[in-house]
Amino acid sequence: MKLEIRGLTKRFGTFTANDRIDLTVEPGQIHCLLGENGAGKSTLMNMLYGLLDPTEGEILVDGEPVTFASPSGAIDAGIGMVHQHFMLVPVFTVAENVMLGREHTRGAGVLNRREAARVVRELSERYGLAVDPNSLVGELPVGVQQRVEIIKALSHDAKVLILDEPTAVLTPQEIDELMDIMRSLKEQGTSIIFITHKLREVKAVGDVITVIRRGRVVGSAPPSTPETELAEMMVGREVNLVVDKAPAKTGETVLEVSGVTVVDPRGHQVVKDVSFVAKAGEVLGIAGVQGNGQTELIKSLLGLVRPETGKILLDGEDISRYSPRDSLDAGIGYVPEDRSHDGYVASFSVRENLVLDLYRSDAFANGPALKLDAIRENAESRIKEFDIRTESAESPVSSLSGGNQQKVVVAREFSRSLKALIASQPTRGVDVGSIEFIHKRIISERDNGTAVIIVSTELDEIYALSDRIAVMYDGRIVGTVSPDIKREDIGLMMAGAREVPADQEATA
Repeated sequence: MKLEIRGLTKRFGTFTANDRIDLTVEPGQIHCLLGENGAGKSTLMNMLYGLLDPTEGEILVDGEPVTFASPSGAIDAGIGMVHQHFMLVPVFTVAENVMLGREHTRGAGVLNRREAARVVRELSERYGLAVDPNSLVGELPVGVQQRVEIIKALSHDAKVLILDEPTAVLTPQEIDELMDIMRSLKEQGTSIIFITHKLREVKAVGDVITVIRRGRVVGSAPPSTPETELAEMMVGREVNLVVDKAPAKTGETVLEVSGVTVVDPRGHQVVKDVSFVAKAGEVLGIAGVQGNGQTELIKSLLGLVRPETGKILLDGEDISRYSPRDSLDAGIGYVPEDRSHDGYVASFSVRENLVLDLYRSDAFANGPALKLDAIRENAESRIKEFDIRTESAESPVSSLSGGNQQKVVVAREFSRSLKALIASQPTRGVDVGSIEFIHKRIISERDNGTAVIIVSTELDEIYALSDRIAVMYDGRIVGTVSPDIKREDIGLMMAGAREVPADQEATA
Protein backbone atom coordinates (compact mmCIF):
# COMPACT_ATOMS: atom_id res chain seq x y z
CA MET A 1 0.00 0.00 0.00
CA LYS A 2 1.35 3.43 -0.97
CA LEU A 3 0.61 6.26 1.44
CA GLU A 4 0.94 9.93 0.50
CA ILE A 5 0.56 13.13 2.52
CA ARG A 6 0.23 16.34 0.51
CA GLY A 7 0.34 19.82 2.01
CA LEU A 8 -1.00 18.63 5.37
CA THR A 9 -1.40 21.55 7.76
CA LYS A 10 -2.71 21.75 11.31
CA ARG A 11 -3.36 24.97 13.19
CA PHE A 12 -4.45 25.40 16.79
CA GLY A 13 -5.68 28.99 16.89
CA THR A 14 -2.71 31.13 15.86
CA PHE A 15 -0.21 28.31 16.43
CA THR A 16 0.77 26.21 13.38
CA ALA A 17 1.82 22.72 14.48
CA ASN A 18 2.25 21.34 10.94
CA ASP A 19 2.92 23.56 7.95
CA ARG A 20 2.26 22.05 4.47
CA ILE A 21 3.84 18.66 5.12
CA ASP A 22 4.58 16.41 2.12
CA LEU A 23 5.49 12.76 2.72
CA THR A 24 5.39 9.53 0.72
CA VAL A 25 5.65 6.04 2.21
CA GLU A 26 6.27 3.30 -0.32
CA PRO A 27 5.09 -0.32 0.16
CA GLY A 28 7.43 -2.37 2.36
CA GLN A 29 9.46 0.68 3.44
CA ILE A 30 10.68 1.81 6.86
CA HIS A 31 10.24 5.56 6.63
CA CYS A 32 11.79 7.36 9.61
CA LEU A 33 10.33 10.65 10.79
CA LEU A 34 13.08 12.42 12.70
CA GLY A 35 12.71 15.60 14.71
CA GLU A 36 12.99 17.27 18.08
CA ASN A 37 10.27 16.95 20.67
CA GLY A 38 7.64 19.52 19.79
CA ALA A 39 8.59 19.51 16.10
CA GLY A 40 5.11 18.30 15.12
CA LYS A 41 5.74 14.60 14.44
CA SER A 42 2.97 13.24 16.67
CA THR A 43 0.48 15.88 15.51
CA LEU A 44 1.09 14.78 11.92
CA MET A 45 0.56 11.12 12.78
CA ASN A 46 -2.58 11.91 14.77
CA MET A 47 -4.06 13.45 11.63
CA LEU A 48 -3.02 10.42 9.61
CA TYR A 49 -4.71 8.13 12.16
CA GLY A 50 -7.97 10.09 12.34
CA LEU A 51 -7.43 11.54 15.81
CA LEU A 52 -7.19 15.11 14.49
CA ASP A 53 -8.81 16.84 11.52
CA PRO A 54 -6.35 18.55 9.13
CA THR A 55 -6.74 22.29 8.63
CA GLU A 56 -5.52 21.94 5.05
CA GLY A 57 -4.07 19.29 2.74
CA GLU A 58 -4.96 15.72 1.87
CA ILE A 59 -4.09 12.07 2.53
CA LEU A 60 -3.97 9.55 -0.33
CA VAL A 61 -4.00 5.75 -0.15
CA ASP A 62 -2.88 4.09 -3.40
CA GLY A 63 -3.49 7.38 -5.21
CA GLU A 64 -7.04 7.89 -3.91
CA PRO A 65 -7.88 10.76 -1.50
CA VAL A 66 -9.22 9.58 1.86
CA THR A 67 -10.75 11.31 4.87
CA PHE A 68 -10.70 9.79 8.36
CA ALA A 69 -13.35 10.96 10.82
CA SER A 70 -11.94 8.65 13.51
CA PRO A 71 -9.25 5.99 14.02
CA SER A 72 -11.71 3.33 12.82
CA GLY A 73 -11.60 4.92 9.37
CA ALA A 74 -7.80 4.79 9.31
CA ILE A 75 -7.86 1.18 10.51
CA ASP A 76 -10.31 0.23 7.76
CA ALA A 77 -7.93 1.82 5.24
CA GLY A 78 -5.06 -0.36 6.50
CA ILE A 79 -3.30 2.06 8.85
CA GLY A 80 -2.36 0.95 12.37
CA MET A 81 -0.71 2.93 15.15
CA VAL A 82 1.25 2.01 18.26
CA HIS A 83 1.16 5.01 20.59
CA GLN A 84 4.02 6.00 22.88
CA HIS A 85 1.71 5.43 25.85
CA PHE A 86 0.13 2.02 25.34
CA MET A 87 -3.64 1.66 24.96
CA LEU A 88 -3.96 -1.66 26.82
CA VAL A 89 -6.15 -2.92 29.69
CA PRO A 90 -3.72 -4.30 32.32
CA VAL A 91 -6.21 -6.78 33.89
CA PHE A 92 -7.07 -8.36 30.51
CA THR A 93 -5.07 -11.09 28.83
CA VAL A 94 -3.10 -10.49 25.64
CA ALA A 95 -5.82 -12.19 23.58
CA GLU A 96 -8.60 -10.17 25.24
CA ASN A 97 -6.74 -6.91 24.56
CA VAL A 98 -6.09 -7.77 20.92
CA MET A 99 -9.73 -8.69 20.23
CA LEU A 100 -11.24 -5.88 22.33
CA GLY A 101 -14.15 -4.28 20.50
CA ARG A 102 -14.55 -7.06 17.91
CA GLU A 103 -14.74 -10.14 20.09
CA HIS A 104 -15.28 -13.62 18.67
CA THR A 105 -18.31 -15.19 20.33
CA ARG A 106 -20.01 -18.55 20.34
CA GLY A 107 -23.50 -19.48 21.43
CA ALA A 108 -25.42 -16.87 23.56
CA GLY A 109 -22.76 -14.19 23.15
CA VAL A 110 -20.10 -16.14 25.09
CA LEU A 111 -16.56 -14.93 24.35
CA ASN A 112 -14.62 -17.46 22.26
CA ARG A 113 -11.27 -17.16 24.03
CA ARG A 114 -9.83 -20.10 22.10
CA GLU A 115 -10.36 -18.33 18.78
CA ALA A 116 -8.92 -15.09 20.14
CA ALA A 117 -5.84 -16.95 21.39
CA ARG A 118 -5.47 -18.67 18.02
CA VAL A 119 -5.39 -15.32 16.19
CA VAL A 120 -2.76 -13.94 18.56
CA ARG A 121 -0.65 -17.10 18.35
CA GLU A 122 -0.79 -17.10 14.55
CA LEU A 123 0.31 -13.44 14.28
CA SER A 124 2.94 -13.95 16.97
CA GLU A 125 4.51 -16.85 15.09
CA ARG A 126 4.25 -15.19 11.66
CA TYR A 127 6.09 -12.04 12.71
CA GLY A 128 8.38 -13.48 15.39
CA LEU A 129 6.73 -11.54 18.21
CA ALA A 130 6.87 -14.27 20.89
CA VAL A 131 3.84 -13.39 23.04
CA ASP A 132 1.75 -15.77 25.15
CA PRO A 133 -1.93 -14.99 24.35
CA ASN A 134 -3.05 -16.06 27.83
CA SER A 135 -0.69 -13.80 29.83
CA LEU A 136 -2.13 -10.87 31.77
CA VAL A 137 -0.90 -7.65 30.14
CA GLY A 138 -0.24 -5.97 33.49
CA GLU A 139 2.30 -8.66 34.37
CA LEU A 140 4.31 -8.30 31.14
CA PRO A 141 7.52 -6.27 30.74
CA VAL A 142 7.16 -3.01 28.81
CA GLY A 143 8.89 -4.45 25.73
CA VAL A 144 6.43 -7.34 25.55
CA GLN A 145 3.46 -4.98 26.05
CA GLN A 146 4.68 -3.11 23.00
CA ARG A 147 4.60 -6.37 21.03
CA VAL A 148 0.98 -6.77 22.09
CA GLU A 149 0.21 -3.34 20.64
CA ILE A 150 1.89 -4.34 17.37
CA ILE A 151 -0.08 -7.60 17.22
CA LYS A 152 -3.26 -5.64 17.90
CA ALA A 153 -2.57 -3.39 14.89
CA LEU A 154 -1.61 -6.32 12.66
CA SER A 155 -4.80 -8.17 13.61
CA HIS A 156 -6.66 -5.38 11.79
CA ASP A 157 -4.64 -6.25 8.68
CA ALA A 158 -2.56 -3.06 8.88
CA LYS A 159 -0.51 -2.40 5.75
CA VAL A 160 1.11 0.73 7.22
CA LEU A 161 2.19 0.68 10.87
CA ILE A 162 2.92 3.94 12.71
CA LEU A 163 5.32 3.55 15.65
CA ASP A 164 5.30 6.74 17.74
CA GLU A 165 8.51 7.03 19.78
CA PRO A 166 8.49 3.24 20.32
CA THR A 167 11.88 3.04 22.06
CA ALA A 168 11.32 5.77 24.65
CA VAL A 169 10.51 3.28 27.44
CA LEU A 170 12.59 0.28 26.29
CA THR A 171 15.86 -1.13 27.55
CA PRO A 172 18.78 -1.53 25.09
CA GLN A 173 18.00 -5.22 24.72
CA GLU A 174 14.32 -4.53 24.03
CA ILE A 175 15.29 -1.91 21.46
CA ASP A 176 17.40 -4.48 19.60
CA GLU A 177 14.46 -6.90 19.65
CA LEU A 178 12.12 -4.20 18.29
CA MET A 179 14.54 -3.48 15.45
CA ASP A 180 14.49 -7.17 14.50
CA ILE A 181 10.67 -7.13 14.56
CA MET A 182 10.60 -4.07 12.30
CA ARG A 183 12.90 -5.75 9.79
CA SER A 184 10.69 -8.85 9.84
CA LEU A 185 7.56 -6.77 9.22
CA LYS A 186 9.26 -5.01 6.33
CA GLU A 187 10.31 -8.31 4.74
CA GLN A 188 6.67 -9.42 4.80
CA GLY A 189 5.46 -6.25 3.07
CA THR A 190 4.35 -4.03 5.95
CA SER A 191 5.34 -0.37 5.67
CA ILE A 192 6.46 1.35 8.87
CA ILE A 193 6.50 5.02 9.82
CA PHE A 194 9.06 5.15 12.61
CA ILE A 195 8.86 8.34 14.69
CA THR A 196 11.90 9.07 16.82
CA HIS A 197 14.60 11.58 17.71
CA LYS A 198 17.36 8.96 18.18
CA LEU A 199 19.94 9.12 15.40
CA ARG A 200 21.47 5.69 15.99
CA GLU A 201 18.07 4.01 15.58
CA VAL A 202 17.11 5.65 12.28
CA LYS A 203 20.49 4.78 10.83
CA ALA A 204 20.07 1.17 11.97
CA VAL A 205 16.67 0.42 10.37
CA GLY A 206 15.60 3.29 8.11
CA ASP A 207 15.25 3.19 4.34
CA VAL A 208 14.43 6.91 4.13
CA ILE A 209 14.78 9.61 6.79
CA THR A 210 12.53 12.69 6.67
CA VAL A 211 13.45 15.47 9.09
CA ILE A 212 10.83 17.82 10.57
CA ARG A 213 11.80 21.03 12.36
CA ARG A 214 9.24 23.33 13.96
CA GLY A 215 6.35 21.89 11.96
CA ARG A 216 8.00 21.86 8.54
CA VAL A 217 9.85 19.26 6.48
CA VAL A 218 13.42 20.52 6.15
CA GLY A 219 14.67 17.64 4.03
CA SER A 220 15.09 13.92 3.48
CA ALA A 221 18.26 11.86 3.72
CA PRO A 222 19.47 8.27 3.31
CA PRO A 223 20.51 6.30 6.44
CA SER A 224 24.16 6.62 5.36
CA THR A 225 24.03 10.34 6.25
CA PRO A 226 26.46 11.17 9.12
CA GLU A 227 24.82 11.67 12.51
CA THR A 228 26.23 15.19 12.77
CA GLU A 229 24.41 16.21 9.57
CA LEU A 230 21.12 14.69 10.73
CA ALA A 231 21.46 16.44 14.09
CA GLU A 232 22.07 19.77 12.37
CA MET A 233 18.98 19.27 10.21
CA MET A 234 16.91 18.53 13.32
CA VAL A 235 17.89 21.57 15.38
CA GLY A 236 18.99 24.06 12.71
CA ARG A 237 22.51 24.47 14.04
CA GLU A 238 25.69 22.50 14.54
CA VAL A 239 25.39 20.00 17.39
CA ASN A 240 28.30 18.52 19.30
CA LEU A 241 27.40 14.85 19.80
CA VAL A 242 30.46 14.22 22.00
CA VAL A 243 30.43 15.45 25.60
CA ASP A 244 33.34 17.83 26.02
CA LYS A 245 34.71 17.41 29.52
CA ALA A 246 38.01 17.73 31.32
CA PRO A 247 39.22 15.00 33.70
CA ALA A 248 37.34 15.07 37.00
CA LYS A 249 38.88 16.87 39.97
CA THR A 250 37.43 14.76 42.75
CA GLY A 251 37.18 15.97 46.30
CA GLU A 252 35.87 14.54 49.55
CA THR A 253 33.12 11.93 49.81
CA VAL A 254 29.73 13.66 49.72
CA LEU A 255 27.32 10.72 49.64
CA GLU A 256 28.12 7.39 51.29
CA VAL A 257 25.75 4.44 50.94
CA SER A 258 26.49 1.52 53.23
CA GLY A 259 24.74 -1.88 53.25
CA VAL A 260 21.40 -0.55 51.97
CA THR A 261 18.65 -3.12 51.45
CA VAL A 262 15.19 -2.20 50.18
CA VAL A 263 12.13 -4.46 50.37
CA ASP A 264 9.15 -3.88 48.07
CA PRO A 265 5.47 -4.05 49.20
CA ARG A 266 5.38 -7.77 48.26
CA GLY A 267 8.19 -8.52 50.69
CA HIS A 268 10.85 -9.08 47.99
CA GLN A 269 14.35 -7.68 48.36
CA VAL A 270 14.83 -5.39 45.35
CA VAL A 271 18.02 -3.72 46.60
CA LYS A 272 20.45 -6.08 48.29
CA ASP A 273 23.23 -4.84 50.57
CA VAL A 274 24.37 -2.02 48.25
CA SER A 275 27.36 0.12 49.17
CA PHE A 276 29.14 2.89 47.24
CA VAL A 277 30.47 6.42 47.60
CA ALA A 278 29.99 9.50 45.43
CA LYS A 279 32.64 12.21 45.68
CA ALA A 280 32.54 15.93 45.07
CA GLY A 281 33.42 16.80 41.49
CA GLU A 282 32.71 13.43 39.88
CA VAL A 283 29.93 11.69 37.97
CA LEU A 284 29.15 8.19 39.18
CA GLY A 285 27.13 6.37 36.54
CA ILE A 286 24.89 3.48 37.54
CA ALA A 287 24.40 1.11 34.61
CA GLY A 288 22.05 -1.84 34.34
CA VAL A 289 19.04 -3.27 32.59
CA GLN A 290 15.82 -1.65 33.81
CA GLY A 291 14.28 -3.53 36.72
CA ASN A 292 17.43 -4.55 38.56
CA GLY A 293 16.86 -2.32 41.58
CA GLN A 294 18.05 1.04 40.27
CA THR A 295 14.66 2.71 40.70
CA GLU A 296 14.25 1.59 44.31
CA LEU A 297 17.86 2.46 45.15
CA ILE A 298 17.48 6.02 43.89
CA LYS A 299 14.16 6.44 45.69
CA SER A 300 15.81 5.35 48.94
CA LEU A 301 18.42 8.10 48.53
CA LEU A 302 15.61 10.67 48.33
CA GLY A 303 13.50 9.29 51.17
CA LEU A 304 10.74 8.18 48.80
CA VAL A 305 11.17 4.65 50.18
CA ARG A 306 12.74 3.64 53.49
CA PRO A 307 15.67 1.20 53.48
CA GLU A 308 15.11 -1.97 55.46
CA THR A 309 18.76 -1.91 56.55
CA GLY A 310 21.84 0.20 55.96
CA LYS A 311 22.84 3.86 56.14
CA ILE A 312 22.88 6.80 53.74
CA LEU A 313 25.23 9.60 54.76
CA LEU A 314 25.28 13.08 53.22
CA ASP A 315 28.40 14.96 54.33
CA GLY A 316 28.59 12.55 57.23
CA GLU A 317 24.97 13.06 58.37
CA ASP A 318 22.63 10.05 58.33
CA ILE A 319 19.70 10.88 56.05
CA SER A 320 18.33 7.35 55.64
CA ARG A 321 15.18 8.28 57.56
CA TYR A 322 14.70 11.69 56.00
CA SER A 323 11.51 12.61 54.17
CA PRO A 324 11.81 13.75 50.54
CA ARG A 325 11.43 17.38 51.65
CA ASP A 326 14.19 16.96 54.24
CA SER A 327 16.47 15.39 51.60
CA LEU A 328 15.87 18.22 49.13
CA ASP A 329 16.42 20.84 51.85
CA ALA A 330 19.68 19.08 52.81
CA GLY A 331 21.06 19.80 49.34
CA ILE A 332 20.06 16.90 47.09
CA GLY A 333 18.78 17.63 43.59
CA TYR A 334 16.54 15.03 41.98
CA VAL A 335 15.62 14.40 38.35
CA PRO A 336 13.23 11.40 38.49
CA GLU A 337 13.03 8.68 35.85
CA ASP A 338 9.27 9.19 35.42
CA ARG A 339 8.74 12.93 35.15
CA SER A 340 4.96 12.64 34.76
CA HIS A 341 4.57 10.90 38.14
CA ASP A 342 7.39 12.39 40.19
CA GLY A 343 8.76 15.43 38.36
CA TYR A 344 5.95 17.92 37.93
CA VAL A 345 2.27 18.67 38.52
CA ALA A 346 0.67 18.48 35.07
CA SER A 347 -2.14 20.98 35.76
CA PHE A 348 0.24 23.56 37.26
CA SER A 349 1.79 26.22 35.05
CA VAL A 350 5.41 26.22 33.92
CA ARG A 351 5.94 29.13 36.32
CA GLU A 352 4.60 27.16 39.29
CA ASN A 353 6.46 23.96 38.43
CA LEU A 354 9.76 25.83 38.31
CA VAL A 355 9.48 26.53 42.07
CA LEU A 356 7.77 23.33 43.25
CA ASP A 357 10.51 22.53 45.78
CA LEU A 358 11.69 26.13 46.20
CA TYR A 359 8.51 28.07 46.98
CA ARG A 360 9.20 28.13 50.75
CA SER A 361 12.60 29.77 50.32
CA ASP A 362 13.18 33.44 51.17
CA ALA A 363 13.70 34.16 47.47
CA PHE A 364 10.09 33.24 46.64
CA ALA A 365 8.16 33.67 49.89
CA ASN A 366 7.74 36.11 52.71
CA GLY A 367 6.35 33.91 55.44
CA PRO A 368 3.09 32.40 54.13
CA ALA A 369 2.86 34.92 51.26
CA LEU A 370 4.40 34.06 47.89
CA LYS A 371 6.51 36.63 46.07
CA LEU A 372 4.67 36.40 42.77
CA ASP A 373 6.90 38.87 40.93
CA ALA A 374 10.02 36.93 41.92
CA ILE A 375 8.41 33.64 40.83
CA ARG A 376 7.42 35.20 37.49
CA GLU A 377 10.92 36.60 36.93
CA ASN A 378 12.44 33.24 37.82
CA ALA A 379 10.23 31.52 35.24
CA GLU A 380 11.13 33.99 32.50
CA SER A 381 14.82 33.54 33.26
CA ARG A 382 14.71 29.71 33.34
CA ILE A 383 12.59 29.49 30.17
CA LYS A 384 15.23 31.51 28.33
CA GLU A 385 18.25 29.82 29.92
CA PHE A 386 16.99 26.27 29.32
CA ASP A 387 15.23 26.99 26.00
CA ILE A 388 11.88 25.69 27.24
CA ARG A 389 9.49 25.76 24.26
CA THR A 390 6.22 27.07 25.66
CA GLU A 391 3.71 29.69 24.56
CA SER A 392 3.84 31.28 27.99
CA ALA A 393 5.07 30.78 31.56
CA GLU A 394 1.39 30.47 32.44
CA SER A 395 0.84 27.47 30.14
CA PRO A 396 0.17 24.19 31.99
CA VAL A 397 3.10 21.79 31.83
CA SER A 398 0.71 19.19 30.39
CA SER A 399 0.57 21.28 27.18
CA LEU A 400 4.32 20.94 26.58
CA SER A 401 6.08 18.22 24.61
CA GLY A 402 7.84 15.50 26.62
CA GLY A 403 11.27 16.98 26.04
CA ASN A 404 10.19 20.41 27.22
CA GLN A 405 8.53 18.91 30.28
CA GLN A 406 11.91 17.34 31.09
CA LYS A 407 13.59 20.71 30.64
CA VAL A 408 11.24 22.19 33.25
CA VAL A 409 12.30 19.53 35.77
CA VAL A 410 16.00 19.93 34.93
CA ALA A 411 15.80 23.73 35.07
CA ARG A 412 14.25 23.63 38.54
CA GLU A 413 16.74 21.17 40.02
CA PHE A 414 19.84 22.74 38.45
CA SER A 415 18.91 26.23 39.61
CA ARG A 416 19.77 25.89 43.27
CA SER A 417 22.87 25.16 45.31
CA LEU A 418 23.43 21.40 45.53
CA LYS A 419 25.67 19.01 47.41
CA ALA A 420 24.56 16.01 45.38
CA LEU A 421 22.62 15.69 42.15
CA ILE A 422 20.75 12.45 41.46
CA ALA A 423 19.49 12.17 37.88
CA SER A 424 17.62 9.05 36.78
CA GLN A 425 17.20 8.68 32.99
CA PRO A 426 17.92 12.44 32.65
CA THR A 427 17.41 12.53 28.87
CA ARG A 428 14.65 9.93 28.44
CA GLY A 429 12.29 11.12 25.71
CA VAL A 430 14.49 14.15 24.98
CA ASP A 431 15.71 15.23 21.53
CA VAL A 432 19.35 15.46 20.45
CA GLY A 433 19.62 19.23 20.89
CA SER A 434 18.25 19.05 24.42
CA ILE A 435 20.45 16.04 25.23
CA GLU A 436 23.52 18.09 24.32
CA PHE A 437 22.32 20.91 26.58
CA ILE A 438 21.45 18.67 29.56
CA HIS A 439 24.77 16.80 29.30
CA LYS A 440 26.66 20.09 29.37
CA ARG A 441 24.76 21.19 32.47
CA ILE A 442 25.48 17.90 34.23
CA ILE A 443 29.20 18.25 33.56
CA SER A 444 29.06 21.91 34.64
CA GLU A 445 27.43 20.80 37.91
CA ARG A 446 30.23 18.25 38.36
CA ASP A 447 32.88 20.89 37.72
CA ASN A 448 31.25 23.13 40.34
CA GLY A 449 32.06 20.46 42.92
CA THR A 450 28.73 18.66 43.14
CA ALA A 451 28.66 14.88 43.53
CA VAL A 452 26.60 13.64 40.59
CA ILE A 453 24.90 10.25 40.32
CA ILE A 454 23.46 9.32 36.92
CA VAL A 455 21.21 6.30 36.36
CA SER A 456 20.63 5.45 32.71
CA THR A 457 19.73 2.46 30.56
CA GLU A 458 21.42 4.28 27.64
CA LEU A 459 24.99 2.96 27.56
CA ASP A 460 26.07 5.85 25.31
CA GLU A 461 24.98 8.25 28.03
CA ILE A 462 26.73 6.29 30.78
CA TYR A 463 29.98 6.26 28.80
CA ALA A 464 29.71 9.93 27.84
CA LEU A 465 29.14 11.32 31.34
CA SER A 466 30.64 8.93 33.89
CA ASP A 467 33.97 9.17 35.66
CA ARG A 468 33.22 5.82 37.32
CA ILE A 469 30.53 3.26 36.46
CA ALA A 470 28.76 1.06 39.03
CA VAL A 471 26.98 -1.88 37.38
CA MET A 472 23.77 -3.22 38.94
CA TYR A 473 22.33 -6.69 38.47
CA ASP A 474 19.61 -8.40 40.51
CA GLY A 475 19.57 -5.67 43.15
CA ARG A 476 23.32 -5.68 43.73
CA ILE A 477 26.26 -3.64 42.53
CA VAL A 478 28.35 -6.34 40.87
CA GLY A 479 31.31 -4.07 40.25
CA THR A 480 32.56 -0.53 39.79
CA VAL A 481 34.63 0.10 36.67
CA SER A 482 36.15 2.93 34.66
CA PRO A 483 34.49 4.28 31.49
CA ASP A 484 37.19 2.73 29.30
CA ILE A 485 35.69 -0.73 29.89
CA LYS A 486 34.71 -2.55 26.70
CA ARG A 487 31.01 -2.56 25.79
CA GLU A 488 30.90 -6.35 25.64
CA ASP A 489 32.38 -6.59 29.15
CA ILE A 490 29.92 -4.16 30.72
CA GLY A 491 27.10 -5.87 28.82
CA LEU A 492 28.04 -9.21 30.37
CA MET A 493 28.19 -7.61 33.82
CA MET A 494 24.73 -6.10 33.29
CA ALA A 495 23.44 -9.58 32.44
CA GLY A 496 25.10 -11.11 35.51
CA ALA A 497 27.30 -13.26 33.30
CA ARG A 498 30.70 -12.12 34.55
CA GLU A 499 32.56 -10.42 37.37
CA VAL A 500 34.70 -7.28 37.10
CA PRO A 501 37.30 -7.79 34.31
CA ALA A 502 40.87 -8.21 35.54
CA ASP A 503 42.03 -4.90 34.02
CA GLN A 504 39.28 -3.08 35.98
CA GLU A 505 39.85 -4.54 39.44
CA ALA A 506 41.82 -1.52 40.67
CA THR A 507 38.84 0.73 39.92
CA ALA A 508 36.43 -1.59 41.70
